[in-house]
Amino acid sequence: MSTTDPDALLGPADIRELAAALGVRPTKQRGQNFVIDANTVRRIVRTAEVKPDDVVVEVGPGLGSLTLGLLEAADRVVAVEIDDVLAGALPSTVAARLPERASRFSLVHSDAMHVQELPGPPPTALVANLPYNVAVPVLLHMLARFPTIERTLVMVQAEVADRLAARPGNKVYGVPSVKANWYCEVKRAGAIGRNVFWPAPNVDSGLVSLVRRTSPVATTASKAEVFSVVDAAFAQRRKTLRAALAGWAGSPAAAEAALVAAGVSPQARGESLTVEEFARIAEAKK
Repeated sequence: MSTTDPDALLGPADIRELAAALGVRPTKQRGQNFVIDANTVRRIVRTAEVKPDDVVVEVGPGLGSLTLGLLEAADRVVAVEIDDVLAGALPSTVAARLPERASRFSLVHSDAMHVQELPGPPPTALVANLPYNVAVPVLLHMLARFPTIERTLVMVQAEVADRLAARPGNKVYGVPSVKANWYCEVKRAGAIGRNVFWPAPNVDSGLVSLVRRTSPVATTASKAEVFSVVDAAFAQRRKTLRAALAGWAGSPAAAEAALVAAGVSPQARGESLTVEEFARIAEAKK
């Protein structure tokens, strides 16, 4: 569904006016950089492939730039906002700018890391401009807690986007890459310049697309068991897996036995392994 009002989305003047009225000064502590470009909002909604029957959860809506764009396209939007002032103002912004869609908007005033349930139908998509400092833990929490989320598009710091989408063998491949791959097929979905934000951050941003795997990673090991191998492997990433997993397995010899049983070279390093190989190592120790 699309609104008939071309002015429903927020522009730079609208954002500054709203912020001034609320006495809001974006804080580094919460990684607040508000999107001030309506075309960027439309691009995010388009790239996220938001459909008219989608229930979208948005984390960190801020002043509502992306929220309004999502509401134009989705069936429902649930926004999770930790900031007291921003959470208090957002429903009024939605009602003023998109009155015909306001009944399809819900606000959860909470820290996204602690959200265990959401109002209304289960979410089918997650679309968010994630605060840089908590992007990865928030993303992983939401994917774990809400298995009905089929598609995700997040805007994050370019460096974080690279890490999330990295493949084995890439120098930035690490814990976020493997854990995101446990849930989803992950890829970079575009770059975002600094001038679409207020205040402009001192880093570039990137879009990351995550599509839920149709079938989970085939393993008898639990997610917690697999993730413990991943954490151990990258805690000492310069070491061979035989050495890096010694503490996890109980000894270097036990680590070597598990690796050999999993078909992984004890001399390999964590950054060369797929999530499936980490799962096989976790299985081999059982």
